[in-house]
Amino acid sequence: MSSSPDVPARRSGGDLADYVSLLRRRRLIVLSMLLAGTGGGLALLWATPASYTASAQVLVTPAGPQEQVNQVTARQREPLNLDTEAQIARSAVVAARARGLFGGLSGPAEVSVPPNTSVLEISCTAAAPATAASCADAYALAYLAQRRESSTQTLTAQLKAVLVKLKQVNASLTTVATTLPGLGNGTAERALALQRQNVLLRQVHALTARYDALRTVAVTPGSVISRPVAPTEPRAPRPPLYLGSGLMTGLLCGVGCAWIRDRLDTTLRDTADVRRLTGLEAVDDEGLRGLGGAVLVVSVPGTPPREVRRAARALRERGVPVAGTLLTGGAFSPSAVQSPHTPRADGIVPSGRTVAGGRRGRLP
Repeated sequence: MSSSPDVPARRSGGDLADYVSLLRRRRLIVLSMLLAGTGGGLALLWATPASYTASAQVLVTPAGPQEQVNQVTARQREPLNLDTEAQIARSAVVAARARGLFGGLSGPAEVSVPPNTSVLEISCTAAAPATAASCADAYALAYLAQRRESSTQTLTAQLKAVLVKLKQVNASLTTVATTLPGLGNGTAERALALQRQNVLLRQVHALTARYDALRTVAVTPGSVISRPVAPTEPRAPRPPLYLGSGLMTGLLCGVGCAWIRDRLDTTLRDTADVRRLTGLEAVDDEGLRGLGGAVLVVSVPGTPPREVRRAARALRERGVPVAGTLLTGGAFSPSAVQSPHTPRADGIVPSGRTVAGGRRGRLP
């Protein structure tokens, strides 16, 4: 049989039962794609090398004067700018120091800042657990060494600047002190010299206090509060992720291929295929015998006449009375077959095959 313009073919889709029927008809395609996707996930899981991650926690403390401070917010309640410190910890300078401490660095470290803390969490990923732990430990020590060196250099530069300024003020004070005896009492020059001497004395006092304060500053870059431990399980690959991804990919590909194959397949295997592909009702052998009258074989143009005779002969062999065949000159219309004025004529059946009696056929 063939679908006609007057009777639109009913394709699967729209109802849950249609999708279930589609999956049942194309279960081999779905199962094969499902197995292929799962196998691909297993192969990718087997081919991906294992990686281990170890972490070290570093408590960052103010190391000296003029520390870069951060605005206190709901996320960061500590005065230190830990976002800047995190960037320093993953910088190339720290990486070079860490490589000097441990030459087997596999890549850059990952640095994170837990909220509301003054802690940096430094993580390293490597192919071996011991390598990952050593890498994280090397990065933590290298960061603290870099922070100590930077703070010491800053403190030394400040001490030198204060000392230079103090020497300049002392030199000016000495000059003023040597000129005072030669100035007469009550003169304006002596009054200005005395005022300048007092200002220089106050500067000397302030600079001396500043210098003494800087000399007593202790450089405390921080400390490692949690040493990295070699992990016992790999971080990647994760079997559930790979297997689940392969399973879902195979299922989606299987459903898509099944839907495309079902749309392109016009093979008639049973009466259900006739109703699904043409939208017409079909009967089997028992239904034909129970019609209570003769059967008219209707055709569409394009099929050899011998197929008409073969279809009619197959029906007669099954005990079904055949009134004749009808050749439609144009598009097939079921209403024309049901008309009481339908002429009796020899014609052609679609593709020369009929579903009645369980024979297979294919829509043209």
